[in-house]
Amino acid sequence: MTVQIYAHRGSSERFAEHTRAAYRQALADGADGLECDLHLTADGALVLIHDDDVDRTSDGSGPVAEHTLDQLRELDFCSWKGVGIPPEFGGVPEQLLTLDELLDIGFDAGRPLGLAVEFKFGAAFNPSPVDAALDRLRARGWSPASSTAGNLTVSFMSFHPEAIGYLAGQLAPEHLCQLLEDVEVQEVREELDLGTVAGHTVAFLLRRAMADGEAMLDDGVANLAGLGVDYLRANPENAARWLAAGRKMRVWTVDTDADLALCRAAGVAEVTTNRPAEIRRILSLR
Repeated sequence: MTVQIYAHRGSSERFAEHTRAAYRQALADGADGLECDLHLTADGALVLIHDDDVDRTSDGSGPVAEHTLDQLRELDFCSWKGVGIPPEFGGVPEQLLTLDELLDIGFDAGRPLGLAVEFKFGAAFNPSPVDAALDRLRARGWSPASSTAGNLTVSFMSFHPEAIGYLAGQLAPEHLCQLLEDVEVQEVREELDLGTVAGHTVAFLLRRAMADGEAMLDDGVANLAGLGVDYLRANPENAARWLAAGRKMRVWTVDTDADLALCRAAGVAEVTTNRPAEIRRILSLR
């Protein structure tokens, strides 16, 4: 089976995530698809940023939703990585991307390419970014029936089962990816800096959301199982059940030979990686 390689936020080991340079490098690396996260700005633009705020990946601070697109354009989203950007990949002001700009990069690839779009939410689902993205895609020639726009085949992902359910009213299951991750209390506490009680409470809520997500795959609402590699390792029986039921597995984030071997043994069709060139090299040796 041929394993498809999706570049996680672009070639994000090489260049700063979600930047023009990272996605241009991903295409040069031979990625079969590009993965991105979307957030809405204060003035309704769709920008490629993973976090709710800009603190980690720029020289600015504060929530993405409280910045206009012009204000975000003034920030440096690449220098924190500590690597130079080749002139052909654009200057610092050109590294922040909107959804439209990523579509342009994908169209310019001139070959079939997957585009995996992830919607992020807090505890409550908000349809606004989903509606905005679908409207923007339609304006660029996207067809909901085939979920294609030119050479791009678009799939939609979320950890939030309600988001997948909302999208299911507009798209076929093969274009929907329910994301799942392994939830460990200690990791939740450390990541969110929580005490014992709060950590257990948050972990309980996350596990309940994961159970709802698993039901989305069991019921065929989504046909793409977007499993974290740790989830796959901890729950091989779920992966085997979904594979037998005709689901396709897209596993993230696969950056090592060992993780890739695990995926291949489990019948995974697509891997999402920060290192598309290296994963392509390893696959070529199999």
